[in-house]
Formats: sequence, C-alpha cells, structure tokens
Amino acid sequence: MTAKSPTPPVVPEKSAPTPQRMRQALGAFATGVTVVTGLAPDGEPVGFACQSFASVSLTPPLVLFCADHRGRAWPRIRESGRFTVNVLGAEQSDLCGRFGSGRGRKYEGLGWELSPWGTPSLPGVLTRVHAEVHDVRGAGDHDVVTGRVLGLEPVADGRPMLFFRGGFDVESSPGPAVAPGPWGWGWGDRWG
Repeated sequence: MTAKSPTPPVVPEKSAPTPQRMRQALGAFATGVTVVTGLAPDGEPVGFACQSFASVSLTPPLVLFCADHRGRAWPRIRESGRFTVNVLGAEQSDLCGRFGSGRGRKYEGLGWELSPWGTPSLPGVLTRVHAEVHDVRGAGDHDVVTGRVLGLEPVADGRPMLFFRGGFDVESSPGPAVAPGPWGWGWGDRWG
C-alpha cells in the first residue's frame, strides 16, 4: 500500500484576480447559450449572444441576464423595454456566431419572425422567453437585467448549447485555455 502525498494547502491570492484569471477559473462552470433579441426604438432588430441567463422567480415570473453595458445591442433593447431570450440548441453554432460577433449583419438572410410581444423570434431554438425590462442594476462593466416574463414559447426538443472553458461542448472543450471561438470572438468580446 502506498501512502498518498498530502494535498498542499490552498494559498489565497494576495491581490484581486485579473480578468484572465477570472476567465480561467469561471470557465470551469458550464452555462447555456442564448441570444437576447429586441427591436430598437427605430424598428431595427438587434441582438447579442448571452451565456449569463437564469430563472429568478416563479411568482412573479422573473428571469435575468447580464449584458456588457458598453455593447451596442443591449442599450437599444433597454430603450425599447422588451426582449426575447432565445435558448440555443447544441447544433446552432451559426446563430451563436452571428450574434456573438460584432461584425456583419446579424439578421441578414435569417428567417426570423416578429413575436406577438413585438420582439424578434429566432428560428429553430429550443425555447423562447418573452419579457419586459423590470429592473436594471449596474455591476462593474455589466448590467444585471431582470425581466418580467410575458410569455413562454417552447419550440423544439434537443440538447442545449453549452459554453465551457472557451468552447461550446463539455466533451470537446479545448481545455483550460480560453481562446476565441471560430468566429473570432470569445470571453474578451462584449456580449451585449
């Protein structure tokens, strides 16, 4: 029988974690991937990829997401007051790439529809959560947005898209390094 060597004690960091250290550590937490969509006040459809989405309350029905307040889409959605969270399936890397990048026209050639709540609904997603902005709180470089759910729209069955360690699948994750995805975006981009 061999003796196990003792586990070295955890030494606390002496300074605040850097953004890179935050990416590395928090990349170990798998999250679902969504696209938050809305119509800008001028009627233009806008949206952004978002992996910080959660249910908050059943009564009243509330959800939340976090968006970089320096992004281009979120301020326009906030001004309109309504949004749809489109939950992506594992095979929807095309939608994730469209809305996760600051380049290109996100809706060009995309068969989207206007929901009964006046927000863009993306095709083939797992579910849609339609909501109105209920509360916005600044938190560092992001806004924490609470939305009051107006309607739920299950669309398709399937596996969800997951974001884990800089990749979009737990099994095929690139490992601990966090690198940009195939569309040239990653943790460093401003989702929102």
